[in-house]
Amino acid sequence: IEALTNKKYKIEKRALLSVTAPTKLFGEVNYGLNELTILKKDSSAMITIHTYINGDYLNSYFADGLIIATPTGSTAYSLSCGGPLVMPDSQNFVITPIAPHNLNVRPLVISDTSVITLKVEGRNSHYLTTLDSRNEVIDASIELTIKKADFYANLIQLENQNFFNTMRNKLLWGLDKRN
Repeated sequence: IEALTNKKYKIEKRALLSVTAPTKLFGEVNYGLNELTILKKDSSAMITIHTYINGDYLNSYFADGLIIATPTGSTAYSLSCGGPLVMPDSQNFVITPIAPHNLNVRPLVISDTSVITLKVEGRNSHYLTTLDSRNEVIDASIELTIKKADFYANLIQLENQNFFNTMRNKLLWGLDKRN
């Protein structure tokens, strides 16, 4: 609190995802700071996620799911699924498959000016989608469009903190834990 009252901080702008669909998903707030995930429902067989970037076909992911992460979200679920760390001020999204059937399918970093379209098919007629901590079960016929929101979230970063300090501390970079 002292740092805030003494104005020993800076404001960091963070990109958000905007998700649109023919139905109203996630109520009035269809924005996420971290990631959107598409997941198979329950213990059903894997799903196929047909993915398009700016209208061009990218790939059909045969997997348990797919993560579309912002740079902020790259340090969360995407990272635990093998995705890269992305600097917060990078203008990128990360597409990370969740348990893909094909081991040659790797995470992909794309420009955040891209528009991503997802079409899901599988044995189940519904699948799960999450936007940060909110989730919805939706019909497989619903096509999702993801793009960068037209506004940013302002986060407070205290004077002595930065991305590299946070990564070193949380990921134990530079520590020799052998002894």
